[in-house]
Amino acid sequence: MSDTVLRTPAAGRLFTRPAAVASCVGFVLIGMLQALYGPSVPGLRAEFGLPPSGAGLGLSLHFAGGVAGVLAFNAIHSRISNRTLLSVSYVLMALGAAGFALAPTWPLALAAAFLGGLGFGGIDYGLNLLFAAGFGDRSTAMLNVLNAHFGIGAVLGPAVVAWLGPDSYPYAFGACAVLAAALIVPGSKGVRTKAVDTTPAAARVDRGLGLSRILVGFVVLYILNVAVEAGVGGWEPTHLETVGHSATAAATATSVYWLMMTVGRFLVVPLTLRYSPERILTICATGMTVCLLLALVKGVAPVAYAGVGLFIAPVFPTGLPWLNRALPQAKRAGAWVIAASMIGGVAAPPLLGVGIEAWGIHAVPWLLAALSAASLAATVWLIQLTRRFVE
Repeated sequence: MSDTVLRTPAAGRLFTRPAAVASCVGFVLIGMLQALYGPSVPGLRAEFGLPPSGAGLGLSLHFAGGVAGVLAFNAIHSRISNRTLLSVSYVLMALGAAGFALAPTWPLALAAAFLGGLGFGGIDYGLNLLFAAGFGDRSTAMLNVLNAHFGIGAVLGPAVVAWLGPDSYPYAFGACAVLAAALIVPGSKGVRTKAVDTTPAAARVDRGLGLSRILVGFVVLYILNVAVEAGVGGWEPTHLETVGHSATAAATATSVYWLMMTVGRFLVVPLTLRYSPERILTICATGMTVCLLLALVKGVAPVAYAGVGLFIAPVFPTGLPWLNRALPQAKRAGAWVIAASMIGGVAAPPLLGVGIEAWGIHAVPWLLAALSAASLAATVWLIQLTRRFVE
């Protein structure tokens, strides 16, 4: 490949190779930034004299900023270039992470968490949508590679805090600020300023109710899958301890679950080049449901939860190219499903807690399996809708 091609995207391409690499580093960054808040809670409580619920507000404000960032950047994306969207997002993350590290008071730290969340949402929205459209037939594979790097960051974040100690959390957030600042230029320079609209004219015709139902279907699918993802991550340790596993074994099993989500995204890459997103998502939803039912058996529960991580891993990145193909004329569709996924991640753990209060901790696999079965039903429904209204 010539140097000219490496510097400037070819016709129909949105990324140069260096820009694609920088984007993967950007996803390591947002994975690490999100994962830092939980392990930093002891340090935050000591620094600001907070109760546990108060210390948890940092992550809540980060997610709130993420949702606001997705919706805000989606609203203005048609008026700014892709490069501007990404560079501004990295600036916001750099300022937010630095502000959180240096904040002298808790209200200022929360404001910084929200600011960093805005940038987080911009990168999550921008890169997911650009990767979904920017690599042609390889977009599904590249989206899985991109999101696998989020998992790498999510594993690195807690490891950094464990190495430094929770009282040294400012250094971890400071490192994120430095990395975000370092990505401002390389993370945006090799990105086409405007996406090429390759949508056939016939596909731009509004099909009214059919399109609305398809968008609702994708929103429901993403909410359900992220609810399962967050539900397992939040309640697996408690369930495993309740049924007789040690606290160490439960914590290790939960780490393996998150690790399998990263591994699963790398493993599915060659499959995306051979099979359609619809088929992959159907298999994933089926596998998730079976594994959650197996988690009812004490002896295999840790392995079953790891299986959930493996099957759920491809869902988020694999669904976006399908959405892009099903609704090419609905420019804001991707933003709505990404925002919905964040809302699902915030709402699922406390809502599951209500169910657990009613039926006990042993009901965790049943509750999660019900959500997973609903996601399978949503997938099948979406397949029927897209065949009817799109093809």
